[in-house]
Amino acid sequence: MIETTQCDLLVVGAGPAGLAAATTAARLGVDTVLLDEQPAPGGQIYRAITTTPVTDRAVLGPDYWHGATLVEPFKQSGARYVPGATVWAVAERTAPEPAFGFEVAYSVAGEARIVHARRLLLATGAQERPFPIPGWTLPGVITAGAAQILLKSAGVVPADRTVLAGCGPLLYLVAWQYLNAGVKVDALLETTPPGRLREALPKVWDFLRSPYLGKGLSLLRAVKAAIPIVKGVTALEALGQDKLESVRYTTAAGKTQILPAQQLMLHQGVVPNVNLSRAIGAEHRWNAALDCWEPDVDDWGLTSVDGVGMAGDGAGIAGALAAEQRGRLAALQAAHLLGRIDKARRDRDAAAPRAALARAVRGRDFFDVLYKAPETFRRPTGDTIVCRCEEVTAAQVRETVKLGCSGPNQMKAFLRCGMGPCQGRFCGLTVSEIIAAERGVPVPEVGYYRLRFPTKPLTLGELASLPQTDESRQAVVRLKK
Repeated sequence: MIETTQCDLLVVGAGPAGLAAATTAARLGVDTVLLDEQPAPGGQIYRAITTTPVTDRAVLGPDYWHGATLVEPFKQSGARYVPGATVWAVAERTAPEPAFGFEVAYSVAGEARIVHARRLLLATGAQERPFPIPGWTLPGVITAGAAQILLKSAGVVPADRTVLAGCGPLLYLVAWQYLNAGVKVDALLETTPPGRLREALPKVWDFLRSPYLGKGLSLLRAVKAAIPIVKGVTALEALGQDKLESVRYTTAAGKTQILPAQQLMLHQGVVPNVNLSRAIGAEHRWNAALDCWEPDVDDWGLTSVDGVGMAGDGAGIAGALAAEQRGRLAALQAAHLLGRIDKARRDRDAAAPRAALARAVRGRDFFDVLYKAPETFRRPTGDTIVCRCEEVTAAQVRETVKLGCSGPNQMKAFLRCGMGPCQGRFCGLTVSEIIAAERGVPVPEVGYYRLRFPTKPLTLGELASLPQTDESRQAVVRLKK
């Protein structure tokens, strides 16, 4: 029988927020367990920070190596760490004292396990915004984030003709890292609309006083000097029979061109990964500035669900440095609510993280306006596949709306959108935006998928490996008295 773990605080996710939170909580005497889906700590931004084969520090840059300063203190903190752990269910417990507020099911190496925790802190991070263009399912087309993961975790870089396309800081960062690694990038197709810089100018003062200015300008200069950049791209298409062979693009000036390509990296920003927080029942709000859903949290990261906190980009996009500080603040609040520190100690210890957080988010509004994903690429048309799992096209979604389908949950009955293995991660935002556009209503009125547990695919073998209780046996057989 599998032993059930118990703890005061369960942290999910070992990115900057999760590492900082677990370290802070454990140092304050909170019995802390950290579950992470990856084989080593670091999250996406600091992926493979302790194991990367990229030994030349100049390739990935100093911001990446900052992750090591979070991992070492975590290892010394006393928090328990479970790598390779996929969380797929959370349930509230009503057991008598000693009270453990949540029962969390997760799997490691194909075996399901249970942990009971008095409080939860979700640090599930961000995911790349879907970028559905014609041909995006062809082999050879990946996201810029996936390309970066290959570089960080395995030192893998493209050897053939490579094109980057989209908008956002990560796109230029990947291009810069490829240049440092000696990779030739044949073109960068920029989808930021003309005039966007003018729209962002009212936010420029904070950006000029931010830590992003110097680093950003240096990075841009290096990329522009080495890579052909095409600005004002309004249409993109990946072409090929069984794999990517070329990329067709059109600019705002009406010029259409085809580039030979074996690798296409797409990116148009990141959004909070909300599947677990939605399944738990936390309230979410629509962020009109970023065109995405995000959990409704307070200044300490508390959600609408009692006992559940959130930190990092999973609670709202603000970047790695901000995630680190938000993790510390959420941990201080958890320690206070668990009775480890009083309010005065919490507020005193929170002063430094709050000041660092203010510095980290300075200038973010400028980026948010400048690199806001264009509506053209958020709301595809025609035969462009929207739901990759079920191969549902944009045209099918639009036609179903005309039949009277009012939202994404009803859409499941018509087209099975969001019912594949990814459980809506790749199509949720796109489907909601297309429905809203067809109905002529705001996205919040349309809503999002109703998510249920398990939030990740699991096998019958994993379910069978769960601890057997009288209640679970009674569900399938009649117990003898």
